Amino acid sequence: MTTIAVSLFRSQLLKFLKRVMLGEEVVIVSRGREVARLVPAQEQEKKAWKEIHEMRKKCKLGDVLSPLKADWKVLR
Repeated sequence: MTTIAVSLFRSQLLKFLKRVMLGEEVVIVSRGREVARLVPAQEQEKKAWKEIHEMRKKCKLGDVLSPLKADWKVLR
């Protein structure tokens, strides 16, 4: 992760966008406060899937629409 000032980011935009495309995260700060984060688009998707897999370890998912232990009968 790289942390840079807004002014440097503004002057070297293409350089930092290329770094993000190569997988690096860039944090942009203004007067010492974080104002933005640039992360590769794929990384967000991978992170979301990783979180889903972690949740699967902690909980059990099933058919949430069907009543438990109920026989289904079709009425016509």
